[in-house]
Amino acid sequence: MTKDNQHPFFRPLWRRIAVIAVCVIWSAVEFAVGTPFWGTLLAGMAIYAVWTFLIQYKPGEEPPPSGETKTKD
Repeated sequence: MTKDNQHPFFRPLWRRIAVIAVCVIWSAVEFAVGTPFWGTLLAGMAIYAVWTFLIQYKPGEEPPPSGETKTKD
């Protein structure tokens, strides 16, 4: 069983960086419009995303493509 942060959707680095960027940008917008509570909440989510998707991320094993079988020589 895989964890949600190790879902195959997050395997490409650009997707993990995009999630982090969205959180950072959203946090900046919240601070800019004068809602520091939501800005702080989103900043925390961005920090957690950096920890989860960049520092601690270990991609799961990729399943073999369908239709191909491994043969032993």
